[in-house]
Amino acid sequence: MIAPGHMIPMLDMAVLFASRGLKTTIIGTPAFAGPIKGARESGHDIGLSIINFPPKGSSLPNNLVSFDQMITPDLLPKFFEALALLQEPAEELLQELTPDCLISDMFLPWTADSAAKFGIPRLVFHGTSCFALCVLEQITQVPESLEDDNNEFAKMREQRRESEGRSYGVVFNSFYELESAYADHFKKVLGRRAWHIGPLFLCNDTRAKEKAVRGNKSSIDEHTCLAWLDSKKPNSVVYMCFGSIVSFTPTQLHEMAVGLEASGQDFIWVVRKGKNEGENEDWMPEYEDRIEGRGLIIRGWAPQVMILDHPAIGALVTHCGWNSTLEGICAGVPMVAWPVSAEQFYNEKLVTEVLRTGVPVGSKKWQSVASEGVPREAVTNAVLRVMAGEEALGMRNRAKYYKEMARKAVEEGGSSYNGLNALIDELSVYGSPPKKQDIN
Repeated sequence: MIAPGHMIPMLDMAVLFASRGLKTTIIGTPAFAGPIKGARESGHDIGLSIINFPPKGSSLPNNLVSFDQMITPDLLPKFFEALALLQEPAEELLQELTPDCLISDMFLPWTADSAAKFGIPRLVFHGTSCFALCVLEQITQVPESLEDDNNEFAKMREQRRESEGRSYGVVFNSFYELESAYADHFKKVLGRRAWHIGPLFLCNDTRAKEKAVRGNKSSIDEHTCLAWLDSKKPNSVVYMCFGSIVSFTPTQLHEMAVGLEASGQDFIWVVRKGKNEGENEDWMPEYEDRIEGRGLIIRGWAPQVMILDHPAIGALVTHCGWNSTLEGICAGVPMVAWPVSAEQFYNEKLVTEVLRTGVPVGSKKWQSVASEGVPREAVTNAVLRVMAGEEALGMRNRAKYYKEMARKAVEEGGSSYNGLNALIDELSVYGSPPKKQDIN
């Protein structure tokens, strides 16, 4: 669990497996002990084992406990080195726990070796769409400029690919109906074992309390937020949020603010704390005065699932991280796609060109630290495209269709429900000798 965006669906998955009667143990780090304990309060049989991060021997600062705290790309090699140092303490726990299966994050490729050492299957969790992985597999050469700027990511990508080839299969926080052609391609053409078992947060939808504190404590009182939304008409509010890692330059923040204001739409804007944000924002107090009543600014962590579930929300402006993208899909709202890094540009293509439930804002450059380059006019135009007119209506209707498909997928007899059953059945006989009638 290296960042909130990876931790949240992994916890949902643990609860899902436990809800099917499987003994589940989460191995996590102290930074995420709070949310992990919250998952254990689900009433299911979930164990907890903590290993320290940064681990012993790491050159990371002791206060850097999560990927979202990185303030400079210079720390990236040290961060990945620290992740590798988790192997020894993790294997000590595996020796003690004697699990039948290991599910691990893509950024922990050494877990393939650990699983082999203990003779158990390892399942990879990427935390992204099957569509994005299919695109990545088809790209044979990354542009040289990207390789130079993100050499550590390139190394990690190769380690991931190699370890995945030695793993039992992949689990996706997605559902078959959303990306059926790519799910089939992943299995039949690429020859990978894979199971779509999501949307994971819908599988645990009975935990209503978590909507307000999902992943972290909200920076705004949920009742204040809901009261503000209750005062708005259906489909009238734009919700803009960029996850726990993405940061913008002060110039881009200002362009974003002015463009959103010029759209004339009511909005909720989540402004992330940390890094460079908060610098050179002398304009913000006056801006907040101007938008009072029709704009709500949340600084820090927002109760995103709760907000998106509200009928007043008409659109989502997102960085296209997979958790946010999937939550937007499940809320049935059109999206403005504003990718910044990682696989977000692939998710943008899925939303805007495959599903046709959103529009691009015009972000073109992969930027790992502080993003900029989208003018205010582009923000205004994109917001208006998803909020008004025939084009917006078409996107909204398609979004509602996928929302319904998502909910059906996790119900008993749905594709994800059955997919999890199939996975459990396979794992239950893993390593068992074949029956006599199976031997030719």
